[in-house]
Parts: sequence; C-alpha cells; structure tokens
Amino acid sequence: MHFLSEVVHWFTASSHWHGVGGIPHRMEQHVVMSVVVTVAAAAVALPIGVWLGHVGRGGPLAVNVSNIGRAVPSFAVLVIAEQVSGEIGAVPAFAALFLLAMPPILTNAYTGVRGVDPELREASEGMGLTPMQTLVRVELPLALPLIMAGVRTAAVQVVATATLAAVVAWGGLGRYIVDGLGARDDVQIFAGAVMVLVLAFGTELALGLVQRWLTPRGVRPTRPGPPDVVKNEPFAGAAEVLGPV
Repeated sequence: MHFLSEVVHWFTASSHWHGVGGIPHRMEQHVVMSVVVTVAAAAVALPIGVWLGHVGRGGPLAVNVSNIGRAVPSFAVLVIAEQVSGEIGAVPAFAALFLLAMPPILTNAYTGVRGVDPELREASEGMGLTPMQTLVRVELPLALPLIMAGVRTAAVQVVATATLAAVVAWGGLGRYIVDGLGARDDVQIFAGAVMVLVLAFGTELALGLVQRWLTPRGVRPTRPGPPDVVKNEPFAGAAEVLGPV
C-alpha cells in the first residue's frame, strides 16, 4: 500500500504535469510517433498486401519476407538504425517501429483479400464488374475485418514498443522508464509502465470501434442462429456489399 500511495503522489505532483518532461508533453510525443509510424507502415504495406491478394501472385514470398521482420528484435533494429544513420532520436526510433508495424499489416491485407470466396469473385464478374470494381466493391469490404485486425495489432505493438525509443535519446513515455531505471526510481518506472499500458489498451479499444464502424453490416460477426440462417449468412453479406450494379 505504501508503494501505491507513492505512485498516486507521483501522478498528482504538479511538477509532473508541466514542461518538456511533463506527462502531457511525453504523452503527445508518444502518440504522435505511434500514429505517424502506423500510418506510414499502412501506406506502404496495405497497397502491396491488397494487390498481391487480388492477383494471387507473389503473396507467400512477400508474407514470408515480412514475417522475418517479426523474428528480428526491435531493440536490435534500433541499435543498427542508430549506427547506420549516425543519429539519435526520432530517426532510428522511426525505423525500428516502422519495421515492426509492417508484417502484421501486410500479412493480414494479403490473407484477407486472398481469402475471399472465389465464387463471389465469379459472381461479381458475371454481374459485369471490372477487376478493379471487384476489388473495391467485393474483396475489400469482405476483407476489411481482417485488414483492420492487422492495423490494430501493428498499432498496439508500436505503442508498446515505442518505449524503447528512449534508449536512443528520443522522448515519449519511455523516458520515465529509462530515466527511472537510471535513477533506480521504482515509482517512476511503474508510473511510466502504467501509462503505456493504458495507452495501448485505449488504442486497442478505439481501433476496435473503428473496425466495427467500417465493416459492412452484412459481414459483421453475429450471434449463432438456426442452421439455415448461418448457412445463408455469407450470401446475405455479399449481397449487401455488392449492392446495385
């Protein structure tokens, strides 16, 4: 209880809410870096994954290459990026987080589009849709839940791993953890970890709501119903996605 009271006192101290070392500034740095990295990774990985899933070629190779990135520790990438760039701060931090965010986005985009029922593609062609219209009006809406799951995973990983950026003299909430380790201040370390945890949980929750909002109603997960309803559910969802031609 004494430790928790010290944590509460740390959070309520006015000195921790002002200046460049204050919570608002550190939180802003952390959020901005996480958003920029996730958006940049999505801008690169989504078009590649979606297109490879649409044409059905080169996807396994791209996915396997991206999965190699998951096996490389982010800390190692951070150190290598610092040595290669000869800089400290935002540049190596961005490089490490960008490589961390790419694999789940690329893999889920490819898997989501490639996993669309081939019969739906044939049905869309029979209705006169062009390959691009099929991609936009059929494949993407049906693959959107899995695509968004990849973005959510990447975003949460980036938020959690961005704490390592403090090792190369960048800001963010990781400063509290790194500085706390240097000063052997367990209270500051705990406070920093709590803020990162809350931010990661908030990111997961917010993107989950966005995913549900973007997913067409016909392909949203529903409660199990009678066998005939379950059997016809994919076709009902496809009809809503296709709409009038």
